Amino acid sequence: MDTTVTTGTEESTWGGGNRPLNASYGKMMMWFFIVSDALTFSGFLVSYGFSRFKFIETWPIADEVFTHVPFFHGNYPMYYVAFMTFILIMSSVTMVLAVDAGHKMMQKKVILYMFLTIIGGAIFVGSQAWEWATFIKGDFGAIETKGGRILQFVNAETGERAALADFAKTLPEDRVKHVKSEGVWFLQEGYKTSYSLNEVIEGFKASPNILIRTETINEHGEKTLLDRPGSLAKLADASQVVEGANLIHNEYGSRLFADFFFFITGFHGFHVFSGVMINIIIFFNIILGTYERRGHYEMVEKVGLYWHFVDLVWVFVFTFFYLV
Repeated sequence: MDTTVTTGTEESTWGGGNRPLNASYGKMMMWFFIVSDALTFSGFLVSYGFSRFKFIETWPIADEVFTHVPFFHGNYPMYYVAFMTFILIMSSVTMVLAVDAGHKMMQKKVILYMFLTIIGGAIFVGSQAWEWATFIKGDFGAIETKGGRILQFVNAETGERAALADFAKTLPEDRVKHVKSEGVWFLQEGYKTSYSLNEVIEGFKASPNILIRTETINEHGEKTLLDRPGSLAKLADASQVVEGANLIHNEYGSRLFADFFFFITGFHGFHVFSGVMINIIIFFNIILGTYERRGHYEMVEKVGLYWHFVDLVWVFVFTFFYLV
């Protein structure tokens, strides 16, 4: 005769039923997306770190690249990037307040905090677009050697970087008119510049107070500044003028720096822009009372998860790309 002995109370191994961890399907899918997207951003940042330390001797110094502030002229290293970071973090705070107000079914407060979140995201995206335009345009200009190295110009009297316009000579050479803006440009090996190589060289020879700084970083963490004879010797290896940055040329130093800047900040900026668009849709749904009729504001909570993730990613991008 078979007998069965039980030594304890039988309990259910899985208590979540159709809602694991008591989370809805939409919320679980948002977490799946966040995890997969986090792996993508991790790949970008790991690749950036590898390239940075592989070419650490020629990697641009962020404090010397991101020195611009809208409507102000001068050297303000990292000020505007810090402002962008503050705005994005504050938008995350307003999103938390919107989610909390949604839990309490306070429609007017949800509308207010979602509106502030949208404004913060729009300011960040607009600031990033301005930063891109400034980075692409460039302010100083440089010379690229035949070996692909970047030579920058420094005023020996002030110790500050000198722009090509400060010393380059205007020579009677053939000019190509840029039809769209009616500006004057030179075309060299497919790259558009405002000064020809000959104009820069002749202007440099006529300006004894201008020296050349190479992209190589010395033991003091600064770029190597050459004396006048060394500068003239280095200039003999020049191949073309570079102004601003793109995926091929970069006046600030290694072209990989520009590549990672465009891909990492561009990929993140696309996330922020998408988040702003989604927030706007949710915002109008809140005004129309869609979630009041449903009896919950879970949609605000789901888009809040995405927004917090985007903000957290920027903290890592800001730390590794701009600060380290």
